[in-house]
Amino acid sequence: MNDTLTSGSPRPGDTYVQSFARGLSVIRSFSAEAPSQTLSEVAQRTGLTRAGARRILLTLEGLGYVEMQGRQFRLTPKILDLGFAYLSSLPLWNLAEPVMEALVADVKESCSAAVLEGSDIVYVLRVPTHKIMSINLGLGSRLPAYCTSMGRVLLADLPADEVRDRLNATERRALTARTVTDLSALQEIVAQVRQRGWCLVNQELEEGLVSLAAPIRDRSGRVIAAMNISGQANRTPAPQMIEQFLPKLLAAAQRIGQLLQMKA
Repeated sequence: MNDTLTSGSPRPGDTYVQSFARGLSVIRSFSAEAPSQTLSEVAQRTGLTRAGARRILLTLEGLGYVEMQGRQFRLTPKILDLGFAYLSSLPLWNLAEPVMEALVADVKESCSAAVLEGSDIVYVLRVPTHKIMSINLGLGSRLPAYCTSMGRVLLADLPADEVRDRLNATERRALTARTVTDLSALQEIVAQVRQRGWCLVNQELEEGLVSLAAPIRDRSGRVIAAMNISGQANRTPAPQMIEQFLPKLLAAAQRIGQLLQMKA
């Protein structure tokens, strides 16, 4: 295999540093499913040659972002510095965390915040209570926007044609018997979320999981993040979640927006 970018990557130009892009692809090849990899596995996952993958891994090792144990490579905790640089560069997350903690203490359910990247949501804050999902979610975890409450809230702030394009670019799989995958139906749902100002997803991402999300807006009214409350359907059915938790969630999201405006 040639030491080239994987298919679908941007075409290199005068402002495109290919070696840097390859380094990022090596970092992203590590995940919860592949926390430790051999050189061959990294090369296979990234589409690089063994020689190319080796150069990048040894560079990352020299910088302290990767460690090698025998034939296995793994990321080190120093890699968190890259994500922390993003989190610490925006006042939103420091302001949001105490509000989310107070909400969790009140409703006794988990609360998360996420931003939209492409057709996925990326978790940037999480205040858990019980383990309610089989998926292990942490900061930086990604989930598809089409079947998540926060994803639909974030999509709802985009123009309709962009919503269509992002949904079209997504592999829309039925994760449960309730998952909506039809493009037209999803566009209609996002339009309803746009009009309503909040979103409930009932067991579309995972059986038994109910999630309620609201937007966090900046002073111009633009949605810059979404936050949700997640619970188990057998403990807090969807109608009960809307009745008991929606006003508190909307108030918390509004409060974060107000704090952000005061900080600006």
